[in-house]
Amino acid sequence: MRKIVLSLSVSLDGFIEGPQRQIDWHLVDDELHSHFNEQLKPMGAFLSGRVTHELMAQFWPTADADPSHAGPVAEFAGIWRNMPKIVFSRTLERADWNTTIMRDVVVEEILALKARPGGDLALGGADLAAAFMRHDLIDEYRLYVNPILLGRGKRLFRDSDSTVGLRLAETRTFGNGVVLLRYQRRTACSLH
Repeated sequence: MRKIVLSLSVSLDGFIEGPQRQIDWHLVDDELHSHFNEQLKPMGAFLSGRVTHELMAQFWPTADADPSHAGPVAEFAGIWRNMPKIVFSRTLERADWNTTIMRDVVVEEILALKARPGGDLALGGADLAAAFMRHDLIDEYRLYVNPILLGRGKRLFRDSDSTVGLRLAETRTFGNGVVLLRYQRRTACSLH
């Protein structure tokens, strides 16, 4: 069965974006971008919310046409275009670039998606991740901790009444100071 893998950049104090939604503090150099490409290329699909999908669709379809975007950036443009994408949105009417729209996170539909053959499913975005967490659907967490304290912004994890046991599967330090913490799901239990 395929796994659902949440992969996000996060500040040391747990934010995925600053108070004005800024993400310019994400340290993505060629080394880290090459790593992202290696991790994402074999995936079976990208799962995202509408906002994340629309941001990606504004840049990646033609990023490799710009000569200033060479190397890993140009490579990812091809990966993104060719990858099946599922966008979760109640308002989006249509989406291009090999994209299917799902209206909500329905457990039975996600389990059926996981049961299909193919690569794992890359989950992105804090709001969508919260919905998947509520239904206990995330199998692996890949957090790229950036060496910065933001103080305020949008948190990766919301308050919850559940505890999810995780097992450390990998750590890796990149030359720019970003640290990958890769955890796999162990068990879930209630805190009541």
